[in-house]
Amino acid sequence: MANRSNETSQGNEQYFSANPSSEDVRRTLHVTLRGREADVEVSNGVFSSGRLDLGTSVLLRHVPDPASAGKETPHAFLDLGCGWGPITLALAEADPRAEVWAVDVNDRAIALTASNATANGYGNVHVGHPEDVPADLRFDTIWSNPAIRIGKEALHDMLMTWLPRLAPGGEAYLVVQRNLGSDSLMRWLADALGDGFSVGKYASSKGYRIIEILRK
Repeated sequence: MANRSNETSQGNEQYFSANPSSEDVRRTLHVTLRGREADVEVSNGVFSSGRLDLGTSVLLRHVPDPASAGKETPHAFLDLGCGWGPITLALAEADPRAEVWAVDVNDRAIALTASNATANGYGNVHVGHPEDVPADLRFDTIWSNPAIRIGKEALHDMLMTWLPRLAPGGEAYLVVQRNLGSDSLMRWLADALGDGFSVGKYASSKGYRIIEILRK
C-alpha cells in the first residue's frame, strides 16, 4: 500500500515490498509541500526515492484544505500509503490539532515517515502498518496517491477497506494517472460504495485525475 500511483523504486524491487532488500542509503531532499518548505530523508526501496512524485505534487497542489481545519473539535486524518511521508507532512501542517495516521506495508517507508514527521516538528502523526490503526477509528479526511500497480483486485480491496471508514461528512481525495484507469476507477468506486457516498472528478492536471469521495 505504498504511496504511489505507478512506479518501481529501485531496480526490480517493488516499493510495496514489506522489507526492501536494497541497501538503506539515506539521502536528504528539500521539498515544498503546499507552500511549506521541508527537508526530508528518503532511501532506496521506497516510492519516489529521488524526488517528490509528480502525482503527489498534483494532489497537494489542488486538493482543498481539510474541512476540519480551523474548527474546534479535533479530527482524524489518514495518509493511505505514506511512502516517505510528503502527504503525511502536508496533512499534519493543514491542521496541527488533528491526529494524522500514516500507513504503509513497507517497513522502510514507515521508518522514514516517522523520522521525517519528528524532524519537521509534527507531534500529531502516528505511523505504522494498517493493522496498527484502531479498528473503531473513523477519518474525516483521507488523502492518497494509491499504489495502482499492486493490481486491480488488491487495489479494490485496499480502497474498500479504508474508504468506508470515512466519518459522516468525511472526504477522501485520490490522485490517479488518467492512462492507468482513473475514470474507470471512479465508476467502480461509485458502484462499490453505493448511495451513501458521492464520487466524482475534483481536478485534472498533467495527466492525472484527482478523485473526490464524499460520505453523505
